[in-house]
Amino acid sequence: MAIPMPLLIGLNALRVLGVLFLLLAATGRLSGPFPLSAGWGDIVTGAFAIPLALSVARSQKLPVGAIMLWNIFGTLELFVAVGLGMTSAAGSPLQLVHAGVGSDAMQYLPFCLVPTVLVPFYLITHAIIAAQLGARRTAAALSRVRLDFGKLC
Repeated sequence: MAIPMPLLIGLNALRVLGVLFLLLAATGRLSGPFPLSAGWGDIVTGAFAIPLALSVARSQKLPVGAIMLWNIFGTLELFVAVGLGMTSAAGSPLQLVHAGVGSDAMQYLPFCLVPTVLVPFYLITHAIIAAQLGARRTAAALSRVRLDFGKLC
């Protein structure tokens, strides 16, 4: 909870490297809906992380609505990407999408580090951001209650 929010948001800027999913799809190493969804979703999340992190770092007042929207989008994007990756893996008992090679490249180094390391890491950053926003909302509500209680006494 003590990790600065601008840092947590800024770390997501590296997700612009989701362009690699699109490049793997262009070379035929990934196919189906997985690389397009994961690639563009990561690019959008990473691109918005940069100005949002700068805004949070420079501002005294948090743009809470923007942070929440970005955080929800980034989290959902990860869940959708994992779901599409699992349902398009050739030979998987969960395979629903039969489109070329599917997500097979994600099973081998270095790409297997994405679902095993990077996705959990980014889910944790999103969870911490959500917890920090929740703690701020709770603290603000408590201070309002204290002020109201003080007026009654």
